[in-house]
Amino acid sequence: MRIAGCVVVNNETLSGTKFLWLTNQENYSDKQKEAFNSLKLNLYKVGKGWQIKEAFRYFWSYSYKGNAEKFFKRWYFWATHSKLKPIIKVAKMLYKNIKYILTYFAHRITNAGSESINSSIQKIKSNARGFRNFDFFRVAILFHLGGLDVYP
Repeated sequence: MRIAGCVVVNNETLSGTKFLWLTNQENYSDKQKEAFNSLKLNLYKVGKGWQIKEAFRYFWSYSYKGNAEKFFKRWYFWATHSKLKPIIKVAKMLYKNIKYILTYFAHRITNAGSESINSSIQKIKSNARGFRNFDFFRVAILFHLGGLDVYP
């Protein structure tokens, strides 16, 4: 099992805790809060990685590009000095693409719509188990996503 760049063998402490790390902390029950706080203290590196990940969520709440950029610079420094290789790798990837990421604050547009359409197309492709040629695939996409009816 890989955790925060380290190899951990048979760590029973982490067994069954995946959704504690992935669930939004605001949705925790009292029992989950207690269990999670205990895990964070006992597994320092995992807890630190989780804190860095959670801190980045606030990046999207800024209204102005300049403020978001200042936040990113502070977050990037923290992430790259964390000594956690997976976190450093993600931080550097974000840094390379920061000018594209910051365009979100100018336009407030995401690619969620195109991702949704792509997901629907992949579903059509998988349900058909392949198409004989591209024309059949195209017709299936237009039929399912174009709002066409079987009965005109």
